[in-house]
Amino acid sequence: MGEEYNSLRSSLLAGIPAELPDHPGLDLSVDNAPNRRQILSKKQKKLALKNALRYFPKHHHEILANEFLTELDTFGRITMQRFRPTDYEMKAYPIDVYPCKSKQAASIMLMIQNNLDERVAQFPHQLITYGGNGSVFQNWAQYRLVMKYLCEMTDEQTLVMYSGHPLGLFPSSPKAPRVVVSNGMVIPNYSSREDYEIMNSLGVSQYGQMTAGSYMYIGPQGIVHGTTLTLLNAARLHLKLAPEKDLSGITFVTSGLGGMSGAQAKAAVISGASCIVAELNPHAAEKRYAQGWLTDLTYDIDEAIDLMVQSASNGSAISVGLVGNIVELWERIIERNIHVDLGSDQTSLHNPYQGGYFPVGYSYSTGAKLMAEQPEIFQEKVRDTLKRHAEAINILSNRGMFFWDYGNAFLLEASRIGADVLKPDGSFKYPSYVEDIMGPICFDYGFGPYRWVCTSGDPLDLEKTDNIARQVLIDLSKNAKPSIKQQLDDNIRWITHAKENDLVVGSQARILYANDEGRRKIAVAMNDAIRSGEITAPVVLGRDHHDVSGTDSPYRETANIRDGSSFTADMAIHNFVGDSFRGATWVSIHNGGGVGWGEVINGGFGMMIDGSEESEQKINSMLHWDVNNGVARRAWARNKGAMEAISDAMTTEPLLKVTMPEIVDDDIIDGLMD
Repeated sequence: MGEEYNSLRSSLLAGIPAELPDHPGLDLSVDNAPNRRQILSKKQKKLALKNALRYFPKHHHEILANEFLTELDTFGRITMQRFRPTDYEMKAYPIDVYPCKSKQAASIMLMIQNNLDERVAQFPHQLITYGGNGSVFQNWAQYRLVMKYLCEMTDEQTLVMYSGHPLGLFPSSPKAPRVVVSNGMVIPNYSSREDYEIMNSLGVSQYGQMTAGSYMYIGPQGIVHGTTLTLLNAARLHLKLAPEKDLSGITFVTSGLGGMSGAQAKAAVISGASCIVAELNPHAAEKRYAQGWLTDLTYDIDEAIDLMVQSASNGSAISVGLVGNIVELWERIIERNIHVDLGSDQTSLHNPYQGGYFPVGYSYSTGAKLMAEQPEIFQEKVRDTLKRHAEAINILSNRGMFFWDYGNAFLLEASRIGADVLKPDGSFKYPSYVEDIMGPICFDYGFGPYRWVCTSGDPLDLEKTDNIARQVLIDLSKNAKPSIKQQLDDNIRWITHAKENDLVVGSQARILYANDEGRRKIAVAMNDAIRSGEITAPVVLGRDHHDVSGTDSPYRETANIRDGSSFTADMAIHNFVGDSFRGATWVSIHNGGGVGWGEVINGGFGMMIDGSEESEQKINSMLHWDVNNGVARRAWARNKGAMEAISDAMTTEPLLKVTMPEIVDDDIIDGLMD
């Protein structure tokens, strides 16, 4: 490619520059992460500085030590803003732009830069992609060093990543992953939130959130699709919505436009609902409005309610962004006796005391100031707000609203502070979206968020992949069993309208829900199209964390596992390891995911396909395992859908032999215990 990319190439090849670049200052045109509370002792601050200075030659230490201390004292962490690249735009470039010895490495560089694109990332200059604390790297020196390593890497090497830090390039083989990532892999007894805050401030660990720290985030689209399916199936289950109907006339109220990218607003409109999404951060709300993810934006609660009610009355779809606190919205809805059909929450409550949730009575800026300067008072106010939040949900649920936990830790955190969200037996009053909706309908049958990125950056390539995926799903639907036909048909509708719904933010990416058979057939068809030249460049395959196999999380992904194993993490570990020797281009393992640090273990992957026969072999080996590992575990937990799905899988693949459970007659057990 042309000279316009020379600055990018030279910067990537240079790594950490020999001479100190000019300090760009804090850019207020993008959303910046709120300052963290000061948690390190004087001794620990010295250690944090020593750790940060390891990346630089001695003659720069005096200048940088002072600078990094200022960052630590101001922001609560060292991100090395001086080394933030300003000589090129941060975005996913066509794969041929990247200087590389390995095409696989180039695909990873593309994905990293997409994760840090200002349009995609929540706090791009703090290297946080989404969820309030989901980091790609801890600092900009790590970014620069990683990109240099990837430029130099051959297919005989593997880059090893320790929580954002590149340990180095190690000899391996062409069949090995090009990158192996771990994030937050701390000793279990040292996995508290305070432990995390200390280790992250020291620069020795990070919360990767899975798709952030494993370079597989594709912007809001990924969450939009899952949210669309959740809304449709929630209405089918609890509002008796006919399968072929949309959500016209149905009201939906929720919160969160920052950490989870505004997905609910877009999903509501795609589904046909009338929706309000509350968001306290005006920058996040205005960003989503400018991107077209909100149809309306207001700072007035009553105006938001009126718009929703009017829209529902005439059956039109609307997504109203309300800049304000969700609790005040809920309480005003109660005061006005407004009926709400569906309710949820998508604030980053996995991070309740570090900016994921703000108390009533404070603006975003005043709340952030309180959080940094008076953390104890801030935490007390958050707890009080959560109790009010739960009380409002209870009142509206008693009036007929169906509420579910989106797996963002709302119910978990509310229960921890004594809010009224528990039944007498200690279980939650409200289901998680996985427990009640997505688990038994999708995950047990192997359906989950399958995504891909066209590395050419060409929208025409994306359109071709859309058509390929659509045709595969249509063919599968023709003879599908009743248990999975609805999911196939929902996803056919999704992919048919994907282009017109304008879902692309950043890279030319797409997502849909598919099972093992669907994922493999779509990937093989794409590989054939790359081989023939119909698709002009390789395609990167991946998935999200709320999937069938990759994540063990008792309050989200494995919430419908009821044999006592929902707190174990064997599945995620085996997914990570199994993907690595079956063909993944890179693999990742994380302490963390959508529910939060210490609450989940997640294994992820990325795989570049290039039209080769080897790619087809990897597709059929790795994708088969990536799904069926989880289906088999869910079958062993006696989940009926999973038992059906894995039995079908064994019928079609004679080399697959899965241990199946025998079902015990309850009368036998009950007779012994009574």
